[in-house]
Amino acid sequence: MKIALAQIDPTVGDFRGNTAKIIDFTRRAQQGGAQLVLFPELAICGYPPADLLEKPAFVARCGEALCEIARATARDNIAVIAGYVTPAEHGAGKHVSNSAALVRHGHVEFVQSKMLLPYYDVFDEQRYFAPARHQHILHLDGQAIALTICEDAWNDKSFWENRLYSVDPVEELTKQQASLILNISASPWWRDKRELRREMLAAIARRHHVPVVMVNQIGGNDSLIFDGSSLVLGPDGEVVAQAKSFEEDLIFVQLCADSDTFSGDLRPQTGDEDEAMLEALALGTRDYVRKCGFSKAVIALSGGIDSALVAAIAVRALGPENVTTLGMPSPYSSSGSIDDSRQLAANLGIRYEVVSISEIFSGFNHALAPIFAGVQPDITEENIQSRIRGSLLMAFSNKFNALVLTTGNKSEMATGYCTLYGDMVGGLAVIGDVFKTRVYDLCRKLNEEREVIPRAILEKPPSAELRPGQKDTDSLPPYEVLDPILEAYVERYETPEQIAAESGADLETVRSVVRMVERSEYKRQQAAPVLKVTPKAFGMGRRFPIAVKVQV
Repeated sequence: MKIALAQIDPTVGDFRGNTAKIIDFTRRAQQGGAQLVLFPELAICGYPPADLLEKPAFVARCGEALCEIARATARDNIAVIAGYVTPAEHGAGKHVSNSAALVRHGHVEFVQSKMLLPYYDVFDEQRYFAPARHQHILHLDGQAIALTICEDAWNDKSFWENRLYSVDPVEELTKQQASLILNISASPWWRDKRELRREMLAAIARRHHVPVVMVNQIGGNDSLIFDGSSLVLGPDGEVVAQAKSFEEDLIFVQLCADSDTFSGDLRPQTGDEDEAMLEALALGTRDYVRKCGFSKAVIALSGGIDSALVAAIAVRALGPENVTTLGMPSPYSSSGSIDDSRQLAANLGIRYEVVSISEIFSGFNHALAPIFAGVQPDITEENIQSRIRGSLLMAFSNKFNALVLTTGNKSEMATGYCTLYGDMVGGLAVIGDVFKTRVYDLCRKLNEEREVIPRAILEKPPSAELRPGQKDTDSLPPYEVLDPILEAYVERYETPEQIAAESGADLETVRSVVRMVERSEYKRQQAAPVLKVTPKAFGMGRRFPIAVKVQV
């Protein structure tokens, strides 16, 4: 059997566009000689659809779109497997299921619903879907096939030390003599996820001694980034076909039923994980901007490394002609910051405009003088400068229909070293899941072939430049100390005592950082959506109460 893996980028709710894309890729697969083409999980409606699943019209449109695909491909000599939403069985407790359908010759010949519904991190499928009660073998052209959906393949007892579910759909299906495992997925990317996914699927192939075919969604949907990287593994766990990462792709694999010989497309893969992260952030930015109806972005350039990285990512995502940057110097901005920003803009080939906030800042101070009489300047005046910049950015956004990209990193968001309605203003937090030390790594990666980020930006001490001589270390530990503490506390939930013992950091320093994290939850829950690139990002996958007292 020749199988095609159609790695597509669906938009949630775009039934017309998603259906047209599925039909187009099906035709291309048929022209390439495939007897079967696979599309990702919920490809027809897009993943994740969230509370759209509560709308009966949305669910009905899923079924209508599947029928449209069946009609359009009725004369094509190819079977199509695609993910969609179906009404749940009576008495299931939920009104929909996450399903995969096989259509051929204009008819739906087989439907299998997802059995394992993830409920951790960014996943909330148990809120919406009824789980499948049974797994059935798909018989196609003389082959017994196990058709699974994403999480159904993530519970192998020989791979995971602690399993989340009591059943393993793959094991159940292989006991029914399945000779091929198909998996349609919407598996989000984060750093090192591709290797984990490949090793897990390879373990399944070796354990059951059957080929494993996995097609994965690509694209950005809100905070989630899907990398594709669709795979075919032989019974020995070796990769025999692989699609590109972070791009739509169509690959083919020839499976021989009477032997263990396979041949398939092997696309070049994105290099190290820093390059993969840059690709992921660009893809997430591109899709978020465009799927939200924008084509352009605007960024505040401070002369610092964070805004430099965001500008470089935006150019990779949207093209230099669609990126505008604003320099907004205050009385405390150094001339070097303006010069460095101007050089960065020239390196990237983007528009750079300077709008001084000095007079506006003076106007604020004058207006507030009567009620601030007798009180010394403090962080209030610093935040006013940041909020003036936020207002100017939004004015540009409104006037020219350009989405504001925020430039705060994960270290700042974690500790609250950011200003509500100031530098947090914007539609998307591009690097809100990237620690400051990683920001430097990514900038050095960008500079490997040519100088994109000016050397002066890489070498200067980080500073918000909101008061004379200010440096980030006035308020925070050095980032090489801070970031390991934050990673341990935010991503692994370690206690201050554990962190201090493992990292060698002073316990009181660790506790001080933890207090900053806990005190800043109210800020993070008002922040722009964060592109997720680590196992635990701020946003939908990390849910904490705001009004709470935590003992440190």
